[in-house]
Amino acid sequence: MVYCDVVEQRLVLVEGRLLSTSGEHGVTSARSPPTLNVPVPEQPALRLIYDTAPIGLAVLSPDCRYLHINQRLTEICGISVEDHLGRSVRDCVPGLADAVEDIVRSIMETGEPVTGIEVAGQRADQTDERWWVTYWHPLRNDAGDIVGINVAAEEVTERKRAAAALQAHERELRSARDAAQAALRHLQETQESLIESEKLAALGRLVAGVAHEVNGPVGTSLTIASSLESKTAQFAARVAQGNLRRSSLNNFLEVSRAASTQLVANLNHAAELVQSFKQVAIDRSSSNRRIFDLGDITRQAIKSLQAGFRDQGLTVCLDCPPDLTMNSYPGPYGQMLSNLFLNSMTHGFPDGKGGTIGIEVQASGDKEVEIRFADNGCGMTADIRHKAFDPFFTTRRDQGCTGLGLHIVHTIATNCLGGQISLASEPDEGTKIRITLPRVAPIATPPL
Repeated sequence: MVYCDVVEQRLVLVEGRLLSTSGEHGVTSARSPPTLNVPVPEQPALRLIYDTAPIGLAVLSPDCRYLHINQRLTEICGISVEDHLGRSVRDCVPGLADAVEDIVRSIMETGEPVTGIEVAGQRADQTDERWWVTYWHPLRNDAGDIVGINVAAEEVTERKRAAAALQAHERELRSARDAAQAALRHLQETQESLIESEKLAALGRLVAGVAHEVNGPVGTSLTIASSLESKTAQFAARVAQGNLRRSSLNNFLEVSRAASTQLVANLNHAAELVQSFKQVAIDRSSSNRRIFDLGDITRQAIKSLQAGFRDQGLTVCLDCPPDLTMNSYPGPYGQMLSNLFLNSMTHGFPDGKGGTIGIEVQASGDKEVEIRFADNGCGMTADIRHKAFDPFFTTRRDQGCTGLGLHIVHTIATNCLGGQISLASEPDEGTKIRITLPRVAPIATPPL
């Protein structure tokens, strides 16, 4: 006896088109097979396997008529066993007839199986599209002649839908990732722009502070020069009248000597301020690495802000030993100090109340320095303290604050200068900031 080979295959139906398979149901052959004698398993165990196979199985005659079919294939096609047997594929599933006939003709001519053919469509009584993979193998008699075609259909609808859902989800994830990356780039660009604005604003405050400081000695020099000009005119008039006395000459010489001394002193002071401003301005704008005295840079930063301290009634105390040299970036260091002072003035003493700001600089071993910055202002709550170094966090946004002051301090201290920073503060107990820096900064391009 010849048995039907049970091999996986899938078919599909669209309005009667056969599609693919999956499931676990049985097969029957309710009608007697056509005249072509194609045996099927008659032993109960083999028959049960055929009937309950989880894939659609069928036997086609060489002229594409159904000789045998299991129950699962009828579920795929939506046509009963009785309506299949003895009828041609063109009658049962006309939408697939041409393809099926081509496959059967190829097998009859070559004797080779045709496998892995994917088919898609709908059953006549359904609208959802489904997918199957079909397998076609020749069925031979004892003489080796092909007397039929074994067909198997495996349904892969759920697999295809899952793959499509996965692809859609991946597209959504890619889209969300692209949007997040674009938003991050925009945020970084905005942050860089605001940081640059903060740098320019700090430099502008430095200019204003130095201008205020220079105004004192220059104004005094102008007053002295005007007075000396008047005295000189009076002296010249007396000389022209010919009544110059020795006492007048001595008095004029004494006034001229005193005025000259005051002019030199005040103009020297102004020159020192201008020179200090030039160096600070160069440092801030270029962020060049060089060897410098930490006390000098610290005093320059304080001097540039003295006018603001006086206007707000604040006292600044500096404790820094001499000859504390560093090989680092004086510009970012000065900006860091300026931001600390300005943050304290703005947030530590928000109502214009006077107070004290102290800064203590000292060596910490041979390779580090420690800067302790403290004020006796209003302090911070725990929530504000935990967010103090976060970018764009501020409690005074309505007053134009950007929330980048302490963030820039943290960035300079840790990234540019290669140090560490910590903050301690309690409400009504002031704020203390401790910064530890290496005396030789790491070799890297400063970010600010």
